[in-house]
Amino acid sequence: MNTEKDFSPLTPNIVRALNDKLYEKRKVAALEIEKLVREFVAQNNATQIRHVIQILASEFALSQHPHSRKGGLIGLAACSIALGKDSGLYLKELIEPVLTCFNDSDSRLRYYACEALYNIVKVARGAVLPHFNLLFDGLSKLAADPDPNVKSGSELLDRLLKDIVTESNSFDLVAFVPLLRERIYSNNQYARQFIISWIHVLESVPDIHLLDYLPEILDGLFQIMGDNSKEIRKMCEVVLGEFLKEIKKTPSTVKFAEMANILVIHCQAADETKLTNDLIQLTAMTWMREFIQLAGRVMLPYSSGILTAVLPCLSYDDRKKNTKEAASACNHSLMKLVTPEDDEEEEEERRGSTESPSKENDKPKTETDSNDMLNASQESADFSNISFFTPATADRPQVTLDLDGIVQVLDRHLHDSSTGMMTRIAVLKWLYHLYIKTPRKMFRHTDSLFPMLLKTLSDESDEVILKDLEVLAEIASSPAGQTDQASSCDSTDNKVVLKVPEGVKPGQQPSTGSKAVDSSPSTPSMNSYFYKFMINLLKRFSLERKLLENRGAFIIRQLCLLLHAENIFHSMADILLKEEDLKFASTMVQTLNTILLTSAELFELRNQLKELHTQESCTLFCCLYRSWCHNPVATVSLCFLTQNYKHAYDLIQKFGNLEVTVDFLMEVDKLVQLIESPIFTYLRLQLLDVENNPYLIKALYGLLMLLPQSQAFQLLSHRLSCVPNPELMRTVDESKYMDSKQQVASRRASHSQVDYSELLQHFDRVQSKHLEVRHQRSGRASDHPDRNTLAAAFWIS
Repeated sequence: MNTEKDFSPLTPNIVRALNDKLYEKRKVAALEIEKLVREFVAQNNATQIRHVIQILASEFALSQHPHSRKGGLIGLAACSIALGKDSGLYLKELIEPVLTCFNDSDSRLRYYACEALYNIVKVARGAVLPHFNLLFDGLSKLAADPDPNVKSGSELLDRLLKDIVTESNSFDLVAFVPLLRERIYSNNQYARQFIISWIHVLESVPDIHLLDYLPEILDGLFQIMGDNSKEIRKMCEVVLGEFLKEIKKTPSTVKFAEMANILVIHCQAADETKLTNDLIQLTAMTWMREFIQLAGRVMLPYSSGILTAVLPCLSYDDRKKNTKEAASACNHSLMKLVTPEDDEEEEEERRGSTESPSKENDKPKTETDSNDMLNASQESADFSNISFFTPATADRPQVTLDLDGIVQVLDRHLHDSSTGMMTRIAVLKWLYHLYIKTPRKMFRHTDSLFPMLLKTLSDESDEVILKDLEVLAEIASSPAGQTDQASSCDSTDNKVVLKVPEGVKPGQQPSTGSKAVDSSPSTPSMNSYFYKFMINLLKRFSLERKLLENRGAFIIRQLCLLLHAENIFHSMADILLKEEDLKFASTMVQTLNTILLTSAELFELRNQLKELHTQESCTLFCCLYRSWCHNPVATVSLCFLTQNYKHAYDLIQKFGNLEVTVDFLMEVDKLVQLIESPIFTYLRLQLLDVENNPYLIKALYGLLMLLPQSQAFQLLSHRLSCVPNPELMRTVDESKYMDSKQQVASRRASHSQVDYSELLQHFDRVQSKHLEVRHQRSGRASDHPDRNTLAAAFWIS
């Protein structure tokens, strides 16, 4: 430095001492500067004061010589001390050169700069707040300084500045938040610690409402929570916990909508192998749970994104038990927000557009318009047009359910083969809930959902299948499904006429064209989707024989509970009547017949068919009979069930003309076992009345003659040997005998409504078709052994 240059009012001795390499000499010079400035303050000579500060800044603090820079720093601190409370008038000139030295490559010089600024701030106190952003920016750099002495000095300055902010009531939060939002994304561990400490301080000051600006820093806080340092993660947890407490206290002032998408993003674990991601996900899910409960329907526009994050968590194991429980609470609370009014909005909009089509631009925003409000895969979103939470007493803006987005998310999870069982169950519960609460809107998605719902019937979990059947049953029985009859059915000709049976279950009400929102799917009111469902279900059984074998009975029994057994059997029988795959038709009839005769769910239907005392029961019998003809043994068992013993005998007489195969004999064997079961107790008791039930005995003897001398033969033979002598039975009680004759006569009168000769002809036609198909199939095989020979060999063995 040129010592001959004029530095007045600084004396040559002061200038020389400021440039000295020894700290003690620079300190002496600083004392002289302090004395000089005090004199100028006493004289009120602001010009000279500024001149001194300018020289110290430009000629020393910003000098190229390191010792000069050190002298300038200590000199500026001395000026500040001398100015005292008046230092606020010169803070810009005092602070800026010191902050420049924060970037110096010499760690000693950075330390001196930190020391000088500490002295300046200590004197100025609250007057430094207008320059807070500059100070904060400088301190954030020193917080990550590699030199421990510099870091120690910056921590002292940091604590001092925090004390000043805490004491002040004039902190400019609006000006500070943009800088905070920028710095919060630092990846440096110490810078993050510095940021978190400041947020904690600001959040704890009653007069500083940092919660109002939480949407701008929330994402950064979750980023910091992923830091490798346990201490920093703990600090971040504490800060977020304090914010959440404040949110619970004052929910009416919270900008829930602006933070929804941020939570959605962090609720999704990007890397499940990292422990920090588990913490982020759990914290975000906890916040989401509180948001849904506090904000209510304000969260509905973000429901598709929330479900994207929540649904996978429902299948977590016990290692993530807390996250799973929080996700379950979110899912449950969100589901409760969907109400029938979300379905009514569409009707209002439709009526409005019909009444005034010219005002198309003025109609309310529909749910399809709200799809753009949330894209969970985006890293950022524009929340400028989203309404905030308002108290329940205020008029809130209309919130639109993002139904299209929800259905898209649910459908995607059903299609994903990696989706966990509990997630699949939750998806199906959501679909069922939406069909109950918003049926009109949901039926627009039915055609796209239907194939996947049918495919889900092949799921490995019984619970998933049960929920899936509930959804399909609701689709098939909802009055809202009547709107698209023409397009919804695979076949419109020869459709089954479905009606509400007399024996409706307790608590059910026949459908009158409208349905309460909380109706059960077991209400026996069918729409056009019912027939489509039955057709596609049978197609699926035909294509997936393992599904029919392993789950067919289970599925049909559950459907009988959900959609009423008569409707299920009536429609399936009608469809099977036209089935081209005769082998499948026979197998399906055998399955349905076994369910009819053995399942507790079919108790009422069995009673209805047992007597055939009404026109409806006779019609049902005829419908079942025509399809049951695909399987002769099943047809005979149906006749036994309906007490059509003469017709059963007539059918058995025709068995001599059929091809008796191993499968046929096995079915006869099963029928004999069934006759010995509790289902046919009434039939066995009727054997006591020999004279009035001759065809029952003849039919049973016919079965006996069909069987080879197997275990079933011995069982039936022993039963028939117990049939009493009719003369002996008559002498016991003549009055009972006459009553029995009257009952038989009454039963025969009711059966007269059925044209049995026509049914026998139908049986012959069906069996002719089966025989023709079997002959065609056997004709294609070379050296095919005689099946009767195989059957005989089987039974003899």
